[in-house]
Amino acid sequence: MTAQGSQMDQGQYGRVTDDGTVYVKVGETELEVGQYPEGTPDEALAFFTRRGEGIAFEVQLLEQRVRSAALSPDEAQSAIDQIVEQLAEPRFVADVVGLRARLDALRPLLGQQRQQRREDRARKVEEAKGRKEQIVTEAEKIANGRDWRHGANRLRDLLTEWKALPRLDKATDDALWHRFSAARTAHTKARKAHFSEVGQQRTAAKAVKEKLIAQAEELSSSTEWGPTSGAYRALMQDWKAAGSAPREVEEKLWQRFRAAQDVFFAARDAANAEQDKEFAANAEVKRSILASAEELLPVTDLDAAKRAFRDLAEKWDAAGKVPRDQIKPLEGAFRKVEQAIRAVEDDQWKRTDPEKSARADDMVGQLRAGVAALEADLEAARSAGDARRVSRLEEDLSSKRAFLEMAEKAARDFS
Repeated sequence: MTAQGSQMDQGQYGRVTDDGTVYVKVGETELEVGQYPEGTPDEALAFFTRRGEGIAFEVQLLEQRVRSAALSPDEAQSAIDQIVEQLAEPRFVADVVGLRARLDALRPLLGQQRQQRREDRARKVEEAKGRKEQIVTEAEKIANGRDWRHGANRLRDLLTEWKALPRLDKATDDALWHRFSAARTAHTKARKAHFSEVGQQRTAAKAVKEKLIAQAEELSSSTEWGPTSGAYRALMQDWKAAGSAPREVEEKLWQRFRAAQDVFFAARDAANAEQDKEFAANAEVKRSILASAEELLPVTDLDAAKRAFRDLAEKWDAAGKVPRDQIKPLEGAFRKVEQAIRAVEDDQWKRTDPEKSARADDMVGQLRAGVAALEADLEAARSAGDARRVSRLEEDLSSKRAFLEMAEKAARDFS
């Protein structure tokens, strides 16, 4: 037995001596990893082998995380360095050479990942630059507009988006931010100025509407229905032209203004309703007169119909006013009878117009002479045997006789 005692070969990558000293094989050399005096040599080798299995598992897990890019290249490099440090002075039994090779194989991949990250970063920065330019353009458009309701909210959203984007190079980022900030400031100032002006306008509108309310309340007891109704229409136009008062008082002002109108119009409607009751009897009289007038139609004796309608018209006017909702139908029906009688009168006048009658008789005389002349020419053509002239004259004679027949009918209508 040597100074190290009897040795036992316990595996491909490690061995243990009979005193419990464990060695790991690293290429052509052996390195002592430690002792496990509490147990047997086999137990000592098994103890340090389990440690090696743990290191191997760490390497396997690191390989998976690196290849899946679960770690950043810097994080992965730090983890590799830590395991490499353990492999430099192993305190375990494992394939140290193989583990080192596996770790070395990860280094080119880390280089690729770093390059990819640089490219991704450059692309994201370029995209961020484009988006920030869009944000600035939109912000400047909002600043030049007057969308006070949505503009401020949209600028807040754009600011939130800006903060989430990657920073650019300092000069570019600062220049874009300056434009964006200036647009936001300009919009805020313009918005404040607008609402300040609106506030002043609404305060002025409140004063105007309070005066209109006073006028409306003063008119509410008036019994001059027509003029006061017109006055209320004018007040309503002034109310609309005044614009909006502050929101907290606008509805209350309107209710007071409307209440004053309601008082007047309720009184007017009540008075009209009472008046309509008084006029109901007049409507019955006019309906009776209308019935008598409609009996004159159709007109058979124009003079008698005219005399009777004149008497009825006098009674119609004397009957007085009727309820407002019956004015149009009654007046319309009565005027319809009058128009029918006048139409008969106009028709009779047209038929007995001396001038028209004379013109009709003259036309008949001319046509009769023309027919006689054509008949003589036709007879001569027949005697001469001129067939073509006979055919033409027969057509002309037929047309002339038709005109003569129409003229004679018109002349009879005037007789």
